[in-house]
Amino acid sequence: MGVRFLVLVVLSVALMVVDARFTLLKPVRSQMSLVLMQSYWITDLPQRLWQGVASQFGSRTELVAENEKLKTENLLLQGRMQKLAALTEQNVRLRELLNSSALVNEKVEVAELIGMDPNPFTHRIIINKGERDGVVLGQPVLDARGLMGQVVELMPYTSRVLLLTDTTHSIPVQVNRNGLRAIASGTGNPESLELRHVADTADIKVGDLLVSSGLGQRFPAGYPVATVKEVIHDSGQPFAIVRAVPTAALNRSRYLLLVFSDSRTPEERANDAAKAQQAEQNGEPPPIIPATVPKPAPVAIPAAVTPVPAPAVADPKTVKKSAPVATPAAKPPAAVPATTRERQ
Repeated sequence: MGVRFLVLVVLSVALMVVDARFTLLKPVRSQMSLVLMQSYWITDLPQRLWQGVASQFGSRTELVAENEKLKTENLLLQGRMQKLAALTEQNVRLRELLNSSALVNEKVEVAELIGMDPNPFTHRIIINKGERDGVVLGQPVLDARGLMGQVVELMPYTSRVLLLTDTTHSIPVQVNRNGLRAIASGTGNPESLELRHVADTADIKVGDLLVSSGLGQRFPAGYPVATVKEVIHDSGQPFAIVRAVPTAALNRSRYLLLVFSDSRTPEERANDAAKAQQAEQNGEPPPIIPATVPKPAPVAIPAAVTPVPAPAVADPKTVKKSAPVATPAAKPPAAVPATTRERQ
């Protein structure tokens, strides 16, 4: 019995080492996720049933009060949306004056949290959207309050998300008040982020909102990341100690959003925005913009070279008697492509 237990322990340790160091077990893990998906659904079934029963037997008074509250909130949100629409149109006109590309809202998809990593030293969660749903590695994930992290592992129907507060995660941010750029890194504490290498004289204050800067082309710009909680200045140190609290509810959010960034080039986005505005002015429905695929780089094809026929060998006896052969005029050089002229 003891020998069998020792063999099982050795095999377990070997499998953990192979899984951590190599990718041999990744296909097996992907297939196991299909089985675990059913267990997630079964363990979550009692809560779903309880929510369904509670919603069916809710009192009429509570439903009426909630309905009135929702109507009031809807009216307020509609008023804000009108103001936001006017600001959006003004932003589009200003960008047209600056000859810049128009901002396009990213496509999002709702996902649900179905599990958490049991390792206390890593901050990872599992969502119910995977490779079959179009999720890609590095895709940003956010909740109703701000950014939460990015997808680091794909499975057919589930994905693993690395949270902002993990010690191995960093994100480029900027202060919303003055545009100061910095790097926010995880500390291992779900309620804290730390800004690295911020100059001691930097203009940053407690309460400043940190938003994603968009640098690195991984996270879209403008999403809330954290709020500055503490700024410690030390005259003997070149950098200040800045700590911030994530705006997203990392330990409480259940429903998340997957952000699908626009893959069109700035020129294509500007052309599509101009067409949509023209159609709106003419009273026509906006054109349907198909999904774009990055175009392959054009391959320069060299100009065809016309073969020059070899001169005929004349009879040595008749060379002196024959008339001199006129040399044909040299052809002008072929036009050099623009890319070649620039390289020269």
